[in-house]
Formats: sequence, structure tokens, C-alpha cells
Amino acid sequence: MNTGKFVLAQLLDWIHPQQFQRCVARYRGDHKVSRFSCWQQFVCMAFAQLTWREGLRDIEACLNSRPAQLYHLGLRGPVHRSTLADANEQRDWRIYADLAQGLLNQARGLYAQDPLKIELSQAVYALDASAIELGLRLCPWARYDDHRSAVKLHAQLDLRGWLPAAVQITPAKRQEVTWLDLLDDEPGAFYLLDRGYIDFRRLHAIQRARAWFVTRAKTDLTYWRCASRHVDYHTGLRSDQIIRLTGSRGQRNYPEPLRRVRYYDLKARRSLVFLTNHLELPPLLVAQLYRQRWQVELFFRWLKQHLRIKAFYGRSDNAVRTQLWIALCVYALVAIVRKQVKSEASLFEILQILSINVFDKTPINQLFAQANLPNQETSSPNQLSLFN
Repeated sequence: MNTGKFVLAQLLDWIHPQQFQRCVARYRGDHKVSRFSCWQQFVCMAFAQLTWREGLRDIEACLNSRPAQLYHLGLRGPVHRSTLADANEQRDWRIYADLAQGLLNQARGLYAQDPLKIELSQAVYALDASAIELGLRLCPWARYDDHRSAVKLHAQLDLRGWLPAAVQITPAKRQEVTWLDLLDDEPGAFYLLDRGYIDFRRLHAIQRARAWFVTRAKTDLTYWRCASRHVDYHTGLRSDQIIRLTGSRGQRNYPEPLRRVRYYDLKARRSLVFLTNHLELPPLLVAQLYRQRWQVELFFRWLKQHLRIKAFYGRSDNAVRTQLWIALCVYALVAIVRKQVKSEASLFEILQILSINVFDKTPINQLFAQANLPNQETSSPNQLSLFN
């Protein structure tokens, strides 16, 4: 007798059917499809992400070992790896890209009131990109250099919740700084950028949008000093200057004044120079803000360690992108569930519990209550736990 939904079905219930169907209809995903719909494809791929399946044969064997449960997951019959492979090759990856963006926005709304690690009321975003290696022999379409092929995952991470406000997947050859052209700059928000994003014409676009940026200065920066401010050397600060760029190109690309803050990191024993367009922010807060940019590096590391995005079930561009976007859908769903059930567990812990209970019928809120999860203080520091 069926007395409840499986945990996997409960997780996928956070996707509204109309939300999914709008994404499918936008790209005609189910056009002339009679047996294996986009939803069935998504269920199989989400199952593979949650349970860390090694390949299509693995997905087929594991799902077909539970034939009585497949119908209740929305699967009409046995899963065949050839059918799933064809779906990954042919169904437009943008279906799952749009779904992921919608789920990430939904999750960000749940974490909007979470505190930042620094005292700021404005939104703070950390921008970066991470290369995802592919086999050159298997994926020659993604050739990066003579020995490697890769795609690049770009993320604009909202530090109030560890959730990307924007994501893009591009060929690895594309320069990271070009992504700034596609972003909608939010007035009043802070953007934390590494030196790979220094392009003063693009940084001036952030200034014109009345947003703020903090980045590290390059060693060959040419400028003249307009003013210097007093700093407390005991805090690690060494200088706080208002500058203007010199040279015809610098003045043309960024005609406004900039702020240059130099800070000595005693632990790393090195001097760091920051640039920002916020002329009134406390200088020590500038250094503390840039330190938070490291959170986006941890985000990429977490994805690569805990989701299936380093080995792929298909070799084509469409199959690779489909798998990456569905992995982000699963990430967003786990974040949504964590907030909805009011769990204090990290995403890592929730993901591990879900992975071994996908065919259990325990209500999700009871599932985490029964797990007797450890507190943050007793969790292993090597787990890269998010949302702690």
C-alpha cells in the first residue's frame, strides 16, 4: 500500500509543475515526444546527482532495481540508458538553465534576511569563474589549449546565503572579464572582483550604475595621488589614498577618482593593494570586504566535491551543459529544503542524508530531525560545509 511520497518526490515537489512546463514549452522540449518526457529526463538526472551515479549504465541499473517505485517518481516504465543518452544529447539545455535560474532566485528569497559576516546592509556579490575539465579526446569541441578541453562556470555569488544571483557556462577560452557586459549592475550593491576582472571601461560602467566594486590593483597601475588619509598602522593598514588614473587611455576609460588602500596581511606576510570606487567606506572594511571574495572559491570547490560535475554522462556540448544546469537545480532544491524545514544542518549534511533516503517515505522534516545532526562546532572542518 502506498502511504506517502518518496523523499526524492518530496524534494522535486518544490518545483511547481507550471514552472517546469513553461521552461519546456519555451524551447519545445516535449515536441513530438511520446515516451520519455523532459520531466522524466530531469528525474533521472536529479537522482544521479543526489546518489552520485558513475554513468548511464549505473543510473539504469539502480533505477530499474526499484520497478515498483518508478511510477510514483513520474517514470512510466523502465529506464534505458540509450533513451536517457539521446535526451541529454537532443533536449535543449536551456530548459534546465531557465529552471535553475528560477530555483536559485526562489532560494535567494528565502535567505534574503540572513546576516552577512561583515556589518553591511547592502547586497554583496563575489564574482569569479572556475574551469571544469573535460577530456580532450572525448570533447574536442571544448578545446582550451593543445592538451586540454574545458568549459568555464561563471558565478555571481550572493554572500547573503551562498546562492548565485547569476550563472553562465561558456567555453573556457572566453575571458572572464567579458561576463561583466552581461550582468545587470544593482545600484548600491558591492561587487568583489579579482584582478582578472580589471577593465576600467567596464568598472566605470559599475560606477555609472551607482554600484560599488572592490578589487585588487595590478602592479603596473599608473596613477597620481590626489589626497592621503590617516590610517591606524596597528590594524594592518599602510595607506589610504584618493587617486586618478594617468595616461590618455586610463583617463578616458575611468575619468572618476578612485580609492587605493594598502594593507599588510601579517599572517600571510604580504602587502595587498585594493581599489574601490567607494570613497567613504572605512579603509579596514575595504580589506575585510575583499577577504569575503574567497567565499566564491569555496562555492566552486563545494560544487566539484559534492555534485556530479567532474565526470559526465554525455560528450556533446548539449549533454555537458544539461548535466551542469541540472546539478545547479539540485543545489538550489537542497538549499530551499534546508530553509523550508528550518534545519541547522549544512548543505553537505542534508545532501548526504538525501542520498541514502531517496526511496524512503519519511517526511523530509522528520528525516532531518531523526538524523541527530552535529552542531557546527563539532562538524569536521574538512567538509566544506555551506550555510553554517
